[in-house]
Amino acid sequence: MMTMSDQPVFVFGSNLAGFHGKGAALYARKKHGAEQYIGVGRTGNAYAIPTKDGQLKTLPLDQIRHYVNGFIGYAQQNPDLEFEVTRIGCGLAGYQDQDIAPMFQTAPGNCRLPDGWRL
Repeated sequence: MMTMSDQPVFVFGSNLAGFHGKGAALYARKKHGAEQYIGVGRTGNAYAIPTKDGQLKTLPLDQIRHYVNGFIGYAQQNPDLEFEVTRIGCGLAGYQDQDIAPMFQTAPGNCRLPDGWRL
């Protein structure tokens, strides 16, 4: 039986309030141990990248890019971990794949990106 630590780290779009109530964030909380009220970074077997602010308003792309860069640094510093990146920002936040995918150009090989995101 696989344990949580055998699974890749689930990378999902979150909000700065850390309220994981819908979409991939809810899945991260229920299945990967993402802690409620932690909206940025590693929690449980998950990694939160904010795409919305504390009032659940969509963040501008430059702010999302800042958090994506933080994640990429974390992935580079943890080459022993695998990361399963979801289509962050492309659901409830309302962005398109072409808005977000370029932010992950420098993601290391231990990141599994959504189809079409690795350029």
